[in-house]
Amino acid sequence: MKLKEIKNWSPEVESSIVEKWKNSEMFKFDAKSNKKIYSIDTPPPYVNAPVHIGQAVTYCYMDFFARYKRMKGFQVLFPLGLDRNGLPIEMAAEKKFNISPFRDGRDKFIDACKKLLEETSTETADTFAKLGISFSSYKEGNHVGAVYKTDSPEYRAITQETFIELFKRGLIYEDSRINNWDSKLQTTLADSEIEYKDIPSDFNYVKWKVKETGQEIIIATTRPELICTCGMIIFNPKDERYKKLDGKTAISPIFGKEIKIKSNSMADPEKGTGIVMMCSAGDLSDIQFFREQNLIPKIAIEKDGKMNSIAGDLHGLKVREARQKIIEMLKEKNLLQKQESIIHRTPVSERSNTEIEFIQMPEYYLKQLEFKNEIKKISDKINFFPKESKKILDDWIDSVSIDWPISRRRFYATPIPLWHSSEGEIVLAEPGKYCEPWKTLPDKNFEVWKNGRHGRTPKDFQEKSLLGAKKIGTVGDEKFKNRKWKGEERVFDTWMDSSISELVILKYKKDNEFFKKAYPCSLRPQGKEIIRTWLYYTLLRGYLETKKPCFEDVWINQHIVDSKGYKMSKSKGNIIDPQKLLKNYGGEAIRFWSAIEGDLSRNDLKCSEERISAELKTLNKLLNVSRFTMLFDKPAKKPKLEKLDELFVNEINSLTYFCDQSYENYDFYRPAQSLRKFLWEIFASHYLEMIKARVYNQKKYFSKQESDSAKWTLHYILEKILFLLYPIIPQITATIAKEKGIDLLSAEFPKVPKSKFKKELIEKLMNFNSDVWKKKKDSGISLANEIYGIKIPKELKDFEKDLKMCHNLR
Repeated sequence: MKLKEIKNWSPEVESSIVEKWKNSEMFKFDAKSNKKIYSIDTPPPYVNAPVHIGQAVTYCYMDFFARYKRMKGFQVLFPLGLDRNGLPIEMAAEKKFNISPFRDGRDKFIDACKKLLEETSTETADTFAKLGISFSSYKEGNHVGAVYKTDSPEYRAITQETFIELFKRGLIYEDSRINNWDSKLQTTLADSEIEYKDIPSDFNYVKWKVKETGQEIIIATTRPELICTCGMIIFNPKDERYKKLDGKTAISPIFGKEIKIKSNSMADPEKGTGIVMMCSAGDLSDIQFFREQNLIPKIAIEKDGKMNSIAGDLHGLKVREARQKIIEMLKEKNLLQKQESIIHRTPVSERSNTEIEFIQMPEYYLKQLEFKNEIKKISDKINFFPKESKKILDDWIDSVSIDWPISRRRFYATPIPLWHSSEGEIVLAEPGKYCEPWKTLPDKNFEVWKNGRHGRTPKDFQEKSLLGAKKIGTVGDEKFKNRKWKGEERVFDTWMDSSISELVILKYKKDNEFFKKAYPCSLRPQGKEIIRTWLYYTLLRGYLETKKPCFEDVWINQHIVDSKGYKMSKSKGNIIDPQKLLKNYGGEAIRFWSAIEGDLSRNDLKCSEERISAELKTLNKLLNVSRFTMLFDKPAKKPKLEKLDELFVNEINSLTYFCDQSYENYDFYRPAQSLRKFLWEIFASHYLEMIKARVYNQKKYFSKQESDSAKWTLHYILEKILFLLYPIIPQITATIAKEKGIDLLSAEFPKVPKSKFKKELIEKLMNFNSDVWKKKKDSGISLANEIYGIKIPKELKDFEKDLKMCHNLR
């Protein structure tokens, strides 16, 4: 669309531009190029729901980075990934189709997930296209930079292949441990998938008896339903109140079990009554205590969230029902001294919002504890933006206390590529080929491994059962001809897939030559809330595969909140829909607002529809100054510049240098603010007004050289503005630049020396202009009419001729 056809910038103007960009593949990655590669490991959005405002804004920032790097001469790999694995997809399918994998079966449930994904995936790409996101491709395929889907056979095959190799290296083991359990979703969760919430609860002060003396002791607990699992009673060694109880025996109320009383520093004298019952799996401290004391755990909660036979009369009740029941029982027997209402910090599943229970289940683990120091060392070699965000990663690494449970008891995810026999043998799938063991049998050439499992007593429940595994043949061997192989039904934690995203986009295991040239990935942009998951697991997996840091730079973003600073949610009714914003204001207004609203790497951005709407005025201001500039032909040769023109050329050169330095460090906020100020308050409001008479030169008051100087400077400044704003608002800048014969889509970023000039002169000029305009207004004089008695300050004498004509000074 040509400039003269555009009355005002609008979403309608953008529609034809973005559709052309999307379909033309103009930003397609050239894997054979000799240019240095700049790769962005984009965070694949879940496609079960429309793109939300947070994704819209953060992808705008990623596009700022990509377009700037292209202008700097890089071959930019900027892929669109679509996350189609895991619990969010399953939960959306369950809700939409009223289906349950437990009720309706695995096959039917997976078909429902696929149906959901077919309906939603194209919406994500269309939204990004409307925002002007310049992905390397909007098409699927095998080429570098193609759209990838995390549930594709190709992607899942790489997850499976890396697992098989880790297994062979002895880094995978199966263990029956107490794990975080989501009873609603029926799956194990890693610590990184847990968040803590302050939830109202009760401290129940329960009466116990000391066997040897008959003494009554009071123990406060929030989990009385777990009295049946108590393994020890402890008090702090410094607590004088209970020293005489050390080594004695307590009798548990209701259940009548004998429990040893011992001193232990884990007890807090200030909490409750200072004497504590340690249950098998009440919380993480209980689990840690049982491991340290080598106690045999008794798990009273089943995977369906109901109490089992260990709980006695509570058997079959849900946890909360059991808690209420035992409180009633304690009251009936006068064993409850009192209750106190408290706020309890409770572990909750990030996905289902269900309170976490701790269940002993066999799961597969990936070793991570022994690599904590190495992960810290490689992270020190990565540039973090902002620097302080690295502390979140460091703190998380310090907190990691168990190996990573990587198996999940769910359905729409990458299957674990194993088969089992009743004799304890394991079949590994063929690396590089996607398989679904739960519904297929292994091929004859598949390797058989002995997993090293042996009989274990409850005391060594932490023993790692796959350590020392070795290959013992293939499925087709004579000795295995009568084996019945059962396919593994568990799937991987989706972070097992997501944590190899940078390997996938750089063609790991697919194109070794390209991978060697492209690795490590240039940038990982992501939110701070998934540092402990996506970033940490990627660093771990990248290290285990390559022994190197997987990124050069990491850019961490904050959140998008509502106009009052509150987190957006359906319940609050404060969600801002980017689809509505795109329809009303277009992608360019959203992009420019995203850049000027704040530094997203340091602060939450307050999303205001009013402020986004206001940036349409900025876009139209740019259109108007462009139209004015293009009323005049740019002189073929640069003339000798007048002092005023030279001053403003130096100003835009200085701004160009500043933008370049800032963009290099992923700072688009300060440049965007400066460019907006320059466009509105300096270029349009002052420079254009001061040179209008000279550029028109209707009265021949100025020489041709003086007029040409103004014309050349007008064009020079406009072009620089277009170049500098292009990464932020590419549609309007590219449209204007095309009228000037400039292709910004393939242009280089302007190179200018660091400018040294008297910036204060511009401020003095602006102050002088403002004073004159105010005096005319106060005196009732039209801006075009003469005004007498105003003297031009000495420091502005070089600009006297322009100032006299601008203000009609007499």
